[in-house]
Amino acid sequence: MDGLVADLVAEGEDVEALVGGAGVMGVETPAAGWTVAHQVAHLAWTDRWTLLAVRDPAGFAAALGREFAAGAAAVDRGAAEGVGEDPAALVGRWRAGRAEVAEALAGVSPEVRVPWFGPPMKARSMLTARLMETWAHGQDIADGLGVERVPTDRLRHVAHLGVRTVGFAFAAHGRPAPEVPIRFELRSPGGGSWCWGPEDATDRVSGPALDFCLLVTQRRHRDDLSLTAEGSTARAWLPIAQAFAGPPGEGRKPLRG
Repeated sequence: MDGLVADLVAEGEDVEALVGGAGVMGVETPAAGWTVAHQVAHLAWTDRWTLLAVRDPAGFAAALGREFAAGAAAVDRGAAEGVGEDPAALVGRWRAGRAEVAEALAGVSPEVRVPWFGPPMKARSMLTARLMETWAHGQDIADGLGVERVPTDRLRHVAHLGVRTVGFAFAAHGRPAPEVPIRFELRSPGGGSWCWGPEDATDRVSGPALDFCLLVTQRRHRDDLSLTAEGSTARAWLPIAQAFAGPPGEGRKPLRG
């Protein structure tokens, strides 16, 4: 848990460094209709929900029913909170919120289940999910600003969540859970190997860990990534991969012609 908390803090600091200038808040990002300010405000909004889920599970459930009674528009409303807000105040609000999240989750037993928008998650998985979302929205910000980020081994957390949510991705698309296991073999940013699943599995996904993380967070179309899938289950999963809670995302259109 200590390592996860430290990685979450570091990821937040890296993304914050991207938005250091007040002039970037109005820059459009690849998410339709979302500027950098929307991205930062969304992260701050999600941190508020995380704190409520950890500190008051019953209150979280009640608030969830009220907030999402009209559908997923609540997500856009939360992101819109940052539009027009003083950039320093917005970033400061996000900084304070993510510090509270790190402290709150660090004090929870790793096995305690925390309610969320999808199925409840153990505190360890909640930390991983917060890191994943911070990284993914940081990617949106970097893409909007035309900045290329240097991948770190913190991507292992994002990749792990991508592997753990294979069954969820099938269910989100109304498909039965896969009956065969998938072997995942990824090349880490440092050149090492990250593997999940049985070594003798006939269904396999392999390639760079960065590309895998871009896939499961739906920040790149699969056609733009150097990932290889072998076996019918692995090939069926590739276009529906989704490491985040909620309904299936629209994903991104191919960059290549």
